[in-house]
Amino acid sequence: MKTRSLLLLLLLFLPATSTVDGGQSLVFEAEVTWRAPLERFGGFSGLAILDGGRSLVTISDRGSWARARLERRDGRLEGVELMAMGQLHAISGKHLGEHETDAEDLTIAPNGTAYISFEGFHRIRRYPDLDGPALNLDGHPEFRHLQNNSGLEAITFDADGTLYAIPERSGRLERPFPVYRLKNGRWDKTLSIRRDGRYLVTSADFGPDGRLYVLERDFRWLGGFTTRVRSFHLGPNGFDDERTLLETRFGELDNMEGISVWQDEAGRVRVTMISDDNFNMIQRTMIAEYILDE
Repeated sequence: MKTRSLLLLLLLFLPATSTVDGGQSLVFEAEVTWRAPLERFGGFSGLAILDGGRSLVTISDRGSWARARLERRDGRLEGVELMAMGQLHAISGKHLGEHETDAEDLTIAPNGTAYISFEGFHRIRRYPDLDGPALNLDGHPEFRHLQNNSGLEAITFDADGTLYAIPERSGRLERPFPVYRLKNGRWDKTLSIRRDGRYLVTSADFGPDGRLYVLERDFRWLGGFTTRVRSFHLGPNGFDDERTLLETRFGELDNMEGISVWQDEAGRVRVTMISDDNFNMIQRTMIAEYILDE
């Protein structure tokens, strides 16, 4: 094995570092590798942490869903146990077709309905039951014109039940990422977040503090993946008070594609992320967890 390749593999197993911006940072607490002997296991993107940190639900870019129990000791994540896994369905009730499976993000509405964004055939679908048929959700007219393999990578609800959707790419390095908003049954495109460098959006979640947390990644063939988390305040003039909470070195984490921001029993804000292993033997399904340090 070449020295450069060996160094890259070693870096994949190092804990990530955090950067401080605006007096806040994400402090690394735990990292686990999730495995299961199932052919469809892997490729996970969207993530929702449930039951006060005791369980999760996630979706795969091969059109699957999974539920798992999170094993903790004194609040610290120590393991993951797969509880159930199945295939997502179309509105017709049939399993998703070959060109319909690329699920990218997941968010849970206040009434418990799961909303999932897909790319390729760019759309958002509602799932009152993940193992049941999908329900339609009319999208913004621009959804159908999104780039191939660069669709709606991030969807999330705020505390008022308003849905937000962000595409992976903005089109240009200096162009902000558009934020589509579904409010009172109508979509608008009045919001955006600043694009900073080559980073692309992979997921987003509103935290218990009311801020929007955006997960981003970049990639280099000779370095691997780098992960960044920024947070924003939503005010009357749009998203402001941008804070960079985490920025890792290339190769420190895997291909992190899902984020969930929640509050633990001690009142601390936790940020949990999951990686998409691309069904690649040199990658892994990683779950990494951080605590917001004020």
